[in-house]
Amino acid sequence: MNKTKILVAASVLCAAFAAQAEKITIWSWDPHYNVAIMQDAAAIYQKTHPEVTFDIVDLAKADLEQKLQTMLASGMTKALPDIVLVEDYNAPKYLRSFPGAFAPLNGKIDFTRFAKYKVDLMTIEGKTYGVPFDTGVTVWYYRQDLVEQAGYSAKDLQNITWDKFIEIGKKVEEKTGKKMMAIDPNDAGLIRVMMQSAGRWYFDKAGNLDIVGNPALKAALETQAKLTRSGIVKPVIGWAEWVGAFNRGDVASVVTGVWATGSIKAEAKQSGLWNVAPIPALTVEGATHASNLGGSSWYVMESSPEKAQAIQFLNEIYVNNIDFYQHILHKNGAMGSNLNSREGEAYKQPDPYFGNTPIWSTFSDWLKVIPAVNYGMYTYEADAAVGAQLPALKDGAPVDGILKNIEQQVKTQIQ
Repeated sequence: MNKTKILVAASVLCAAFAAQAEKITIWSWDPHYNVAIMQDAAAIYQKTHPEVTFDIVDLAKADLEQKLQTMLASGMTKALPDIVLVEDYNAPKYLRSFPGAFAPLNGKIDFTRFAKYKVDLMTIEGKTYGVPFDTGVTVWYYRQDLVEQAGYSAKDLQNITWDKFIEIGKKVEEKTGKKMMAIDPNDAGLIRVMMQSAGRWYFDKAGNLDIVGNPALKAALETQAKLTRSGIVKPVIGWAEWVGAFNRGDVASVVTGVWATGSIKAEAKQSGLWNVAPIPALTVEGATHASNLGGSSWYVMESSPEKAQAIQFLNEIYVNNIDFYQHILHKNGAMGSNLNSREGEAYKQPDPYFGNTPIWSTFSDWLKVIPAVNYGMYTYEADAAVGAQLPALKDGAPVDGILKNIEQQVKTQIQ
C-alpha cells in the first residue's frame, strides 16, 4: 500500500471514530467535591471506554437549579445535560413538576445496593429515577476527653434520649466549663434531623402537608427550645462560627451530617480526643437514633441523546465499582450511599483521630437504618417557615401556636 492510500485509510478510520465518539455532558456544583469526584469517575470510565468524552460543567448550586428549572419549564430539552446533580430535598419537586423529564431506571440499576431512604425519595408512582450518590447520615461527634472528665464513658452515650443529652451537657459544663454544642439560632437543620429520625417530615407519605398534629415536628421544636434554655448551647451565626466553635474547643460535641468529618479533623491538635455515637432520640413513637442531613443524587435526562451511555457510565462507576468509593472516601472525604462500599478497605480502617474507631464502617451501619420520608415538593418553603419561627421559639412562645404559624406560612407560600 502506497503512502497516499495509507493516509486515506487513516483519514477514514479517524472519521469513523469521530462519528462513533460519544460526549456525556454533566451539570454539577462544588469544584472540590461533586465536580472533582465526577471528574475522577469519568477518568476511570474512559480507561475502558476511550471513545467516550465528558464535559463536566461546574455551576454554582443556585445557578444550576435556576437553569434546570427554566429549561424544564420552557421545554428546551436540547440545551439540557445528559446527567445532572440534584439535591435530595429538591428531587420530589422536579420529578412531580416535570413528569417525563428524567429517565426511569427500573431494571437498569440495582437499587438494592443503596440505602433505602435514598431510593424511596426518588421513587414516584412505582418508577425510580436517578442514581443515589452521597449521604448526610447524621453523627453525634463528641470530645471523649471532656465527656470522661464529666464522669461518663462511651457506653453511657449509646442510644440515649435528648433529655439525657441535656443532662450530660450540664454535667460537662459543670466539670469542664465547655458548652455541649453550638447552634445557629437561625438554622432549622437540627429540627430536620430530629424529625426524620422519627420517620416524619413536613409532608406525610402521600405528600400532603403535615405540620399541626405532627408529633415528631412538635417534639423536635420542643427539644430545640429545651436545648436553648438549658444553658448548654453556644449560639453561633453562620458556618465559620459554627466550625470555629468545635475547632477551638469551645464545645464538647457536634450533631450533624457525616460531611462535617473533614471539618472536625481540620484541627490536628485535637487528634485522638474525639469519638462518635448515634444521635439522641426523641421520645415519640417511631423514634430512632438514625437520621440524615443533606445529600444529592445523579439523574439522567430522558431527552439525552447519550442516555444509554450515561446510564451505563453511572452503572459501572457509581453502582458497581466499589474501589471508586474507597478512592473518594480517602481523597474527598465523600461517603456514598452504596451499601456494598463498606466492604472496601477504606471503610474498615480505624481512624486515630477518633480513638481508632472504624468510623466509616460505623456510619455505614447507621446509613442502612435511616427512616425514609417523603420530602414533598416544598421542603425549602417549609424550612423557611420553621426558620421564621425560631426566634419566637427561643423566646418561649407556645409550640402549638408556632406549629399553626408554620402551617399558615407554608400554605400561603405554596398556593
